[in-house]
Amino acid sequence: HPADQDNLHIERKLPDFAYSPQEKQTILGVMNSDIYMDRTPYEIYASRLDAGEYLCSVRTMYRILKDNDQVKERRNVKRTNSYQKPELLATEANQIWSWDITKLKGPEKWTYFYLYVIIDIFSRFVVGWMVAYRELSSLAQKLIKETCSRQNIESGQLTIHADRGSSMRSKPVAFLLSDLGVTKSHSRPYVSNDNPFSESQFKTMKYRPDFPKNFNCIAEARDFCRRFFDWYNREHYHSGIGFLTPESVHYGFADEVLLNRKNVLLKAFEDNPKRFRNQIPVLKNLPKSVWINKPENIEKMVK
Repeated sequence: HPADQDNLHIERKLPDFAYSPQEKQTILGVMNSDIYMDRTPYEIYASRLDAGEYLCSVRTMYRILKDNDQVKERRNVKRTNSYQKPELLATEANQIWSWDITKLKGPEKWTYFYLYVIIDIFSRFVVGWMVAYRELSSLAQKLIKETCSRQNIESGQLTIHADRGSSMRSKPVAFLLSDLGVTKSHSRPYVSNDNPFSESQFKTMKYRPDFPKNFNCIAEARDFCRRFFDWYNREHYHSGIGFLTPESVHYGFADEVLLNRKNVLLKAFEDNPKRFRNQIPVLKNLPKSVWINKPENIEKMVK
């Protein structure tokens, strides 16, 4: 029937030479990054070749910009003070990471050690951390690179979110993320809840009963953090992930743990139904999605 033909949607396979939607989004992210937002596609093309990467053709860059209503004179463009609210969705591990730096008090007044932490927002697993004498973009760059390698992150797979600290917005970090094919996201200025997962993890650490008032040396700080993150990843029953451990969620054996819990509850119910008022107890499940700033009208966005 002709009317039915109008409503028929046919899945067509992309030609081998075509870029996938995910690849296009990665390319757009590179073009809109801090280091390239005021560069023309020709300049970006040359710069990426100098860095040893073929991103795509200049023509493809212009096409992607046009598809996203961004075809304009890109040189001498200044950023406005209008910052977009970050809206990030994770449905599995290693899609969205959040990272931040916090101070640890040293042996004397006004002396500090600096703790860098990268956390996966879906699993809450701390994928990377380091304690250093100072806050430096080169150290952040090293930690991010090593963590991406250890987690086998592929180009276009990951978005990494941070606040607007100097290390987070530095050119060395921006260049590294571009080289790795990692999209970067930043909190809005003076908005504390744009980076809730890093803040929550730091709070968990600093409210531990064994968290010291200060550390006598950097080795002591590193030893404490090593023990804390080992506990946090492997033993901590996290309320945000159904009281599972971050490790079980991150490495994919949460379903096995939940099934075992379900069987234990079912046996307890069968042994004494009246204790449960004849209702089988329900487990708290692992959330299927985790957001930074979930949009209010999510249904429209999904459609």
